[in-house]
Amino acid sequence: MRQPKGVWFKSSKSGPNCDNCVEVRDGRVVDVRDTKDRGGPVLTFAPASFAAFASAAAGGQFGR
Repeated sequence: MRQPKGVWFKSSKSGPNCDNCVEVRDGRVVDVRDTKDRGGPVLTFAPASFAAFASAAAGGQFGR
């Protein structure tokens, strides 16, 4: 399900006590931050670049 633009959200795959989770905010750009450090740095991506990354990750291109 797509989240409203401008709202931070954590992956549905993240557990309540997850210590390596990120949050994403979708808008004119896609922002990504560490859930544990919400006041810390934010990575910003063009929407098409983030979509390509997410698709590759979902397709297993990065291993694991």
